[in-house]
Amino acid sequence: MTQNSATAYLPTLELLENGALYAEFPERRESSKGTTPNRRHNVPTPVPHHFHSSILFSERITDMLGNSQMFKGFDWPQIETLAGYIQLYRAQPGSVLFHEGDKGDFMCIVLEGKLEIHKEDNRHKDKTISTVLPGRSLGEMTIVDGEPRSATAIVVAPSILAVMTQENFTLLMHEKPALCAKLLLKIAQFLSQRLRLTSGILVDYLEQ
Repeated sequence: MTQNSATAYLPTLELLENGALYAEFPERRESSKGTTPNRRHNVPTPVPHHFHSSILFSERITDMLGNSQMFKGFDWPQIETLAGYIQLYRAQPGSVLFHEGDKGDFMCIVLEGKLEIHKEDNRHKDKTISTVLPGRSLGEMTIVDGEPRSATAIVVAPSILAVMTQENFTLLMHEKPALCAKLLLKIAQFLSQRLRLTSGILVDYLEQ
């Protein structure tokens, strides 16, 4: 599987590769050693030294994805496979992940940090409508319908984001259709939950 670069879509962010993740969060260097007994079922075999950094990096992506809400219910080999279609980015406060009305071409999961979701009201005033904390995802709708962004996402704390581009999602669909179907079902569940929450807020607003 050839992974597509999301750099063209995310010009304000820094792509993290191999040691860059450990440089940003040095405490993860120790936690990445060994296996995760409850999630990983295979015993790692010895590998040449020059492959070690790449393997640790891949394992850290898998570890971090496993702690997200999006991949609850996925087993370890499935998360490892999905990690191959995902890239990590570092985002600094003030970075705009996407603007309302932009063409949508990726979704992401917040692994570290915090983002705010903003939307203009009918008077064109900017309103903060939600906060996205670690483990949460955003931009899933664009993976499903490819429509323009419905809101603006702004980074408000140093963050690490796991990004899946629409190109890589299409690759996943062709190469791992069963896994892609499971991911689509999870996305549908998330969107349904958000719609129910929004409907409840709307009812409360109308009653007032």
